Amino acid sequence: MTNTQVTLVQIDNYGPWTVTPEPRREADLQTLQSRLYADISQFVGNRDGYVFFTRFDNMIAVTNGLSMADHELLQESVGNRYPVTLSLGIAPGPSPVQALSEATTQIQAAGSAQDEHRREILEGRTIDDADRASEDVQIAHFDVIDATGEYTDELNAFDSFIEIEQGYASLMRHMRHAHDSLSFFVGGDNVIVVCPDLERADYLEAIEHVQAEVAVELQVGVATGASAHEAGYGAKHALERCRANGTRVEL
Repeated sequence: MTNTQVTLVQIDNYGPWTVTPEPRREADLQTLQSRLYADISQFVGNRDGYVFFTRFDNMIAVTNGLSMADHELLQESVGNRYPVTLSLGIAPGPSPVQALSEATTQIQAAGSAQDEHRREILEGRTIDDADRASEDVQIAHFDVIDATGEYTDELNAFDSFIEIEQGYASLMRHMRHAHDSLSFFVGGDNVIVVCPDLERADYLEAIEHVQAEVAVELQVGVATGASAHEAGYGAKHALERCRANGTRVEL
């Protein structure tokens, strides 16, 4: 049984801030967003977690192993160095979607994302160290079979991007609705999926769904661990076995 701890990271009052006292330069906003994501990713990654940027003003993190004190320190660090603040909702759950839903409710109950009076909310709960297990997190690392030969070396860069994104969108929707999983594009032709306790047949079914829907061929390595890093690193090695053996799924 997985027990994924998810943290929703939400920038406080970000929409109004971007246009106050007048609209800010888009290049400056993009730079702030990317630097903020990089800093949060480094902070959480140094504690064996993963952060995914989603819409940038909202980020989703897998934070098994991080305590409430760690989350407080993250808020303090960002508040000291950026013109914006963060609210954090934290929840564990047997499926990533369930955990994210609970984490989201924690923040929403404290006020709107555009409420100028809501600042640095920290709500929810973390998993006690005594309750952590070696199979709390299941990570699946998907990539496109021969993306270089099929897309990168054959199409222009934007058309390649469209094809890869079509595969990601199909996989993301399917894994969300069929398996309560959260999928994130992480660059190149790679998608990391945070999953509940799924079996090989579930992953084969997902691969077949994407191929039938958008004609993109995927392979996947899967592993479990006590943290996102541990599970994700195992998934990377499993994916290398797919490439070496010509298989679609390796656990």
